Amino acid sequence: MSIDKSLVVRGRLGRSRNVYRRAERLKILETEGRWADGESVFGLPKVKSVRIKKKPKAEKEAPKEEVAATEAESKEKSK
Repeated sequence: MSIDKSLVVRGRLGRSRNVYRRAERLKILETEGRWADGESVFGLPKVKSVRIKKKPKAEKEAPKEEVAATEAESKEKSK
């Protein structure tokens, strides 16, 4: 018996998140210098989430050997 697609657990979300967990917010604030150890973890300032744009799928390039072979063939034909 197979599992329905909606019940399959995936490694990560398919979309970007716009809310960080407290630990993630603390890490970002610490790198920006807006939070130091010993300060309260309650009432943290907002952190802007960065959206990552997906790059379009590039066509796979042919291996260099194949390209060189096709160039050599075209030179021979032109002679």
